[in-house]
Amino acid sequence: MVIDLTNLFNGADEVIPVDYAFNISDLIFDTYNPLKEPVHVNGRFYQEAGVVQCALNVQFVFDGYCDRCAEPVHKLYHFPVQKVFVTHLDNGDDFEDYIVTGSAGIDLDVFIREEILLFLPSKILCREDCKGLCPKCGKNLNEGSCDCKKDIDPRMEALLQLLDEE
Repeated sequence: MVIDLTNLFNGADEVIPVDYAFNISDLIFDTYNPLKEPVHVNGRFYQEAGVVQCALNVQFVFDGYCDRCAEPVHKLYHFPVQKVFVTHLDNGDDFEDYIVTGSAGIDLDVFIREEILLFLPSKILCREDCKGLCPKCGKNLNEGSCDCKKDIDPRMEALLQLLDEE
């Protein structure tokens, strides 16, 4: 969906409402697409102080696997997006504070896709305190401990001896 911002860049005192849902079918994590359900976006674009601003809310369901224990993860994420759009930058402007559109339109699908990729954590976990899998036997440590002998890194033995002395 392309949103035409021409009137807003020309100073029109109007609001462009957004209530939109779309699929991201090309987003691949390893070998699967974690966004099987539509991404929902609502909010508005408006002109203020000579620039175009957006205030959007993004909501999507992530269906994937925990990066520690490989259990299925089904999480609902929602986050706000607030950005400032300009057609060009002056030499003194900080590029990180603005999004340069180059033209007077923005492809909302591409823009929101990038925002989702920036929002997602680098590691998806089934829960914050996920213990993962035993590196020796592969048992899910969230379901209980295993009987594997815990190897101590020889570089840490001296520190363990100090702790034992206290």
